[in-house]
Amino acid sequence: MAAESTPFKLTYGTMFNPPEELHTRFGSAVEQLKANLGQEIAMIIDGKERLASEKFENRSPADTQVVLGVFQKGSAQDAQDAIQAARKAFPMWSHTSWQDRVALVRRAADLMDERIYAMGAVVAMEVGKNRMEALGDVAETADLFRYACDQMEANQGYVAEMGRDPLSGYQSTNQSVLRPYGVWLVISPFNFPSALTGGPSAAALVTGNTLVMKPASDTPWTARLIAECLRDAGVPDGVFNYVTGPGSTLGQALIDSPDLAGVTFTGSFDVGMRIYRDFANGRWVRPLILELGGKNPAIVSRHADLDTAATGILRSAFGLQGQKCSACSRVYVEEAVYDQLVPRLVEMTKNLVIGDPTDRSVYLGPVVNRNSYHDYQQFCEDLSQNGRFLTGGKVLTEGDYARGYFCAPTLVAGLPQEHPLWKREMFVPITTLAAVKDLDEAMRYANDVDYGLTAGFYGSPEEAEWFFDKIEAGVTYANRPQGATTGAWPGFQPFGGWKGSGATGKNAGGLYYLPLYMREQIRTRVQRA
Repeated sequence: MAAESTPFKLTYGTMFNPPEELHTRFGSAVEQLKANLGQEIAMIIDGKERLASEKFENRSPADTQVVLGVFQKGSAQDAQDAIQAARKAFPMWSHTSWQDRVALVRRAADLMDERIYAMGAVVAMEVGKNRMEALGDVAETADLFRYACDQMEANQGYVAEMGRDPLSGYQSTNQSVLRPYGVWLVISPFNFPSALTGGPSAAALVTGNTLVMKPASDTPWTARLIAECLRDAGVPDGVFNYVTGPGSTLGQALIDSPDLAGVTFTGSFDVGMRIYRDFANGRWVRPLILELGGKNPAIVSRHADLDTAATGILRSAFGLQGQKCSACSRVYVEEAVYDQLVPRLVEMTKNLVIGDPTDRSVYLGPVVNRNSYHDYQQFCEDLSQNGRFLTGGKVLTEGDYARGYFCAPTLVAGLPQEHPLWKREMFVPITTLAAVKDLDEAMRYANDVDYGLTAGFYGSPEEAEWFFDKIEAGVTYANRPQGATTGAWPGFQPFGGWKGSGATGKNAGGLYYLPLYMREQIRTRVQRA
């Protein structure tokens, strides 16, 4: 990853000043990718490539005339076949030693390291991420794989001795063993197609479950590359399966299967709640891990370093065009410094470069698809009537922007606090700003939403402790220029939310995540003394 003279580890916190070698190698990978676009790409079921009778095109959101690849529109039968392949492989895989499973998952992570530039180029072109965000997505995936392995090792496979019963004339031992559930489904979103496919997939596999991966239809290619890393690492046939197609047909057939043991879904609140209700119709309660978005605030105190605050807010508001569940979409600033902070933010936002996400100078690429493009325009129409644009508020359609879904980064002031867009997740590059009389008022507004994913604060150390105590969110940051509300990394900032943002109260990439993929069995052995 690094030039020999400059030790460098790519994370979302370090990506703002990478070594030159990274840019050179990424540029070469993009050129190689562009020379081989438009090929048909199969599903993988039980270790075999499978084509479907219906196809769909994966087009670049930066230039919709560019077909990246042709993918399979999987059917209900494909869904059932994938589940049955995983079910058939489960007895073997679940009885493979955890040490051997760890070795295979680590090997897959090593292959991601070797392929990071090729994979990053795909992420940039099919999602619209700039090159550093795209490479970060792949690097995070490899680290999520390794962190799952690290936790399995640290907990010795989750086998622990319990207390001994005080029985006269007998010896009684008790052992707690966490064991896998069975076939696990991972439904991943478009915005982090690598990390949010790979992270839960690694957790499911290393704990002994078998896997069906179903990526978003906007980003099927990245997940296929993860599947190839698993295959090439030597994970046996059927242990993982990769299927593509619409959520309304293929996805629903997967959710409805009685042979599915557990699901991890990352996406919108509405879809997640529908899965929650549908999955409850089974014969018994089954585990469901949901991450369902956010409406993430940043609070700025009168004691804040305003340059740090402006930098952190900008990066979190407009990284990936605001299409992160952790994006900073609301900013509450104490009145005493509002008129000092806002002009800084406006000027910095106007200087952001928008364009082809593979280009080195570009910070904002396109939004992911036509629906998001239309959502942005509808939100801007509403905001033009109820608030005041400080910058942005328009789509870009001239010249190089004509064939893509490009939206100007938008800051809005003057929006009444009762307006619904203070509480609705927009998932486009729009952030609303408000002055508040004090931090207590800011905190009331910050917590007055159904979500509780991430939150940021800028102020004194004492105020930061108050913020951590009062904020209702799972991932919280204070005085962070690298991102007010974004930039979590496995092993450093485990990622998950409260309230409508999450279902388990445990964060991915953290200490308590792997046990979500296992169920406890107590083994009591008694013999005469």
